[in-house]
Amino acid sequence: MHKRLAQDRPTIPLVELGAGGPLRLLERELPRAHALLALARRRHGRPLLRLGDKVSRAWLARTDNPYRHEILAVSEILGAPGAIMLNLSFEWGCTSGAAPDPSGAGNRLLRVLDWPVDGLGRHVVVARNDAPAGVYFDVTWPGAVGVLTAMAPGRFAAAINQAPMIRHGLTFAGDWAKNRIAVWHSRALPPAHLLRQVFCNAADYSAAREMLADTPIALPALFVLSGAQANQGCVIERLERRAFVHDGAVACANEWLSPGLHGRSRGRDNRPRREALARIQTSPGHRFAWLRPPILNRRTRLAVVANAALGQLALVGIEYGRPATREFSLNF
Repeated sequence: MHKRLAQDRPTIPLVELGAGGPLRLLERELPRAHALLALARRRHGRPLLRLGDKVSRAWLARTDNPYRHEILAVSEILGAPGAIMLNLSFEWGCTSGAAPDPSGAGNRLLRVLDWPVDGLGRHVVVARNDAPAGVYFDVTWPGAVGVLTAMAPGRFAAAINQAPMIRHGLTFAGDWAKNRIAVWHSRALPPAHLLRQVFCNAADYSAAREMLADTPIALPALFVLSGAQANQGCVIERLERRAFVHDGAVACANEWLSPGLHGRSRGRDNRPRREALARIQTSPGHRFAWLRPPILNRRTRLAVVANAALGQLALVGIEYGRPATREFSLNF
């Protein structure tokens, strides 16, 4: 029964983009992009998406964002509101960690991404990109321009977790509004756009670590970086212009690790999720044996295992706490 059900699940496509980038991916997977936009309309409503697009378009123009033309082209191709706003949306939860691979080869990234929008799990794709620094494999969705999770064989793997909301002594809504105003006044890159630049241009783990720690960003973020050597792993806690780096075998969810940083934690059960991942991330076993509560929850949409030293990438899309796709496996 279980084998038959697994075979009925869709496969995660590997899409060869060359140097074509997100617009080529959109061209290849256009029905999937329309399905994702329909899911967003169902959750947010067309008026909110239209308003979000208007504000986001103005911000992209004012900041001279390097990917604004791609984002606007995505919106024009899809011909419906939402594509611009969703490319600048950072309302997710995650649990991620980097530690020496139990196999003894290199460092391993474990990552789950949680998002309240149903359907993301079954529509995930893997895009192979040719970049100046080398090939990298992006775990993404058609229409997305930034990078949230990716693996560059022989160089590094990395993921973004959403950081806690900075407190300003206001209500939740007041803190949220004040933080959004700060983003509006910033001219720096969104974290997902910075991570794309890192995969395109960083030749190795050290270069990636430096770029992620030193480049100004528009809002706080948590970067998890896993290199090609066993001791190359870290969590980089980023404020807009400051970085706090935690080296070694380390895991994080959606709360700060540094005791001097404070904020409203995103997601739920951050400490139990982080502690559970930290306990098992150096343990051998099936590649998704670690994917269980509290790391796995009802909003989990994606689970990823990546080892840049071995050029390995494995992932599965998830809906309602269960696999929604077949397991994807790449050995570059």
